[in-house]
Amino acid sequence: MSKVLSSLKRRLVNHKIKVGVFFIILILWVLCLPKTLFNDPNSTVVNSSDGTLIGARIADDGQWRFPQIDSIPERFKQSILLFEDEYFYQHPGFNPISIIKAIGHNLTKETRRGGSTITQQVIRLSRKNRSRTYWEKIIEVFMATRLELRYSKEEILKLYASHTPYGGNVVGLETAAWRYFGIPAHELSWGQSAALAVLPNAPALIFPGRNEQAFLDKRNRLLKKLWEKEIIDQTTYELAIAEPLPQKPVPLPDIAPHLTERIRNEHPGQRITTSLDRSLQQQLNTLAERHYRRLQSNEIHNLAILVLDVETRKVLGYVGNSPSGEKHSNYVDIITKKRSTGSTLKPFLFASLLDEGQLLPHTLVEDVPTVINGYHPQNFDLKHAGAVPASKALSRSLNVPAVRLLREYGLQKFYNKLHKMNMESLDRPSSHYGLSLILGGAESSLWELTSTYASMASSLNYFLTHSSTYRSREFTEATYLQHETMDFGKEQFDPLVFGAGSIFSTFQSMYEVNRPEGDENWQFFDSSQPVAWKTGTSFGFKDAWAVGVTPKYAIGVWAGNADGEGRPGLTGITAAAPILFDVLAALPQSSWFQKPLDDLVEIEVCAQSGFRASMYCDDIKKEWVPTHGTRSRPCPYHQQVFLDKSEHFRVNSECYPLEDMVAKNWLVLPPILEYYYASSNPNYKPLPPYMEGCSALENNLMEFIYPKPYEAVLLPKDLGEKRMEIILKLAHQQSNTIIYWYLDEVFVGKTENFHELVIPIEPGEYMLTAVDNQGNRIQQEVEVRYASGE
Repeated sequence: MSKVLSSLKRRLVNHKIKVGVFFIILILWVLCLPKTLFNDPNSTVVNSSDGTLIGARIADDGQWRFPQIDSIPERFKQSILLFEDEYFYQHPGFNPISIIKAIGHNLTKETRRGGSTITQQVIRLSRKNRSRTYWEKIIEVFMATRLELRYSKEEILKLYASHTPYGGNVVGLETAAWRYFGIPAHELSWGQSAALAVLPNAPALIFPGRNEQAFLDKRNRLLKKLWEKEIIDQTTYELAIAEPLPQKPVPLPDIAPHLTERIRNEHPGQRITTSLDRSLQQQLNTLAERHYRRLQSNEIHNLAILVLDVETRKVLGYVGNSPSGEKHSNYVDIITKKRSTGSTLKPFLFASLLDEGQLLPHTLVEDVPTVINGYHPQNFDLKHAGAVPASKALSRSLNVPAVRLLREYGLQKFYNKLHKMNMESLDRPSSHYGLSLILGGAESSLWELTSTYASMASSLNYFLTHSSTYRSREFTEATYLQHETMDFGKEQFDPLVFGAGSIFSTFQSMYEVNRPEGDENWQFFDSSQPVAWKTGTSFGFKDAWAVGVTPKYAIGVWAGNADGEGRPGLTGITAAAPILFDVLAALPQSSWFQKPLDDLVEIEVCAQSGFRASMYCDDIKKEWVPTHGTRSRPCPYHQQVFLDKSEHFRVNSECYPLEDMVAKNWLVLPPILEYYYASSNPNYKPLPPYMEGCSALENNLMEFIYPKPYEAVLLPKDLGEKRMEIILKLAHQQSNTIIYWYLDEVFVGKTENFHELVIPIEPGEYMLTAVDNQGNRIQQEVEVRYASGE
């Protein structure tokens, strides 16, 4: 009895051991596969919007290894199954018959034969091709069965195709298709598919001029087998065996190198489908090369082009730099780099003033010598127009009116508005930039600027097509990701930044007369399709900009030198605008913006001054202006004057009968405005002089042009001389006048008609007095000191 019990105990122990071993093996089997089978770094792969490869960057380990493919091309699938694993869909991860045949072959013959299935090969690849021992084979079989449970057969095939080596540093089917044939895997022919099916079995065959016959024989045997299995027909077989073998790897496409490099930094090791239009990108590359040759003659070596879809805010074209070579930093992506904005922010100020009713599109704005706290802005041509329509000041990019308007609008207020427009490059306080903000005192990137212009156009389009509403996140940054869903926010009735009427009026001004002052070649930039465009040039001729928008597209162009070297003639109109219009010509035809009548109102304006018509304006016209334009002030320049019967002299009740006076409405500009305005507007009629015996009651007949009030006159400290010369300038509303000049009540000279006087002077403080021949007098204090402050 004891023996029986002892035997039962032994059996029970043995059984428990067997069960324990079984569970241990089961647990090992369940846990034998790592969570991620392959941890190798991938190449960064970039596709255009149609899914075509346009660029790639090698993986961190120096291998060309594209991310896992989504599907296996049918031709390659048939080829690889027939060559490597004909019973792939029947076995559980290993094929006992193949293993037995391989063992028998290896024991009896000198050559080696493998019996691994595709599943086993995936395991071997994941284990970094360890030594081929029988123990390693057992481990592969063990793990292969587990792999079959975790993944479907199709997923296993994709793992194999994505990680198998193809010679050199080429890994994966998709990589091999591009490197050896220059086409995507789904376009491989039968001959190409068969070549890539046999290559992993002996990747050393790929070296040109070596083992080509062995490679050819292996491929053709596979093609014959495909024909014999009736997978391909006779004609296909004959054409396939006539195909050449792949030679050395071919270069990968690289038609948007700077965008590809940007994606490598922002999405490393991923396959990214961009919104890039491949055909347009190729045209832009050609344009960039042609214009680089043109600019190179002036030692301008870099340029950048960005094209956005206005509606989606997605990138259609991206040329980060010119093909100038490494010597001139062609690898720098200019599109993302911050550069001086030049005049490109002026339309935003113009739209802001229009939106709040502080300005009408053609209101006369002041363009006279200006000094504000020591800041002395100058127009590009160093001239002044006195008074100029706001639209013309914008289109001709006049600096002085822009600075004066910015001071009137408020620097901090405008700065806050730019931040609402998502211009994050303005990362310092407004006081850091000062009024020079509007002339290029700030920096932005082509990416940011073009996105902002596109947002303005999109806001106008949305208002026109969505029941006069706006979106709360209209000024959203652009994207190059094809499948990214853009969040433009919720619908709202109030504009985020600008109303549709002010945007339309701004674009209309930029479209109609965007011509640079003093440039006579603007007609060469006319386009077959309308575009609102703005140029910009930074101080020192270092940056040339041109930005344009249509209802469909936003185009941004920059030209200059990446190292910041300025060049004479490097201006927006000469360097960047020709590129802009060539890009525009390459884009599909686009119509002009529709008029947003729900945010415009028709009012009467003074034809001469552009202000809201007053009772003294004779020439009145109707004009569509932004809704808040009704808040603008009536014309301050038209006034009623009284003339004698001949209308040659002004009179008043002290010297002329009331019943004989003739009342006339007259455009009267302040003296300093009139001084410059009359010289550039021959149709301007100054006020007639007073009749003899009539006194001039106005106090603003004269105004000093230089020096300005509270402006110190700076003398260069030169040659040790104590007395140096300065020029005094004055504007007078009446012609044929004589001005007598006094310094501290000491007479220093007189002028007639043209009132400029050069006098010698020493540093000090003086009282400057000017008296005309009618007895009218003006005075102001003047400080004269050396520029060094001594």
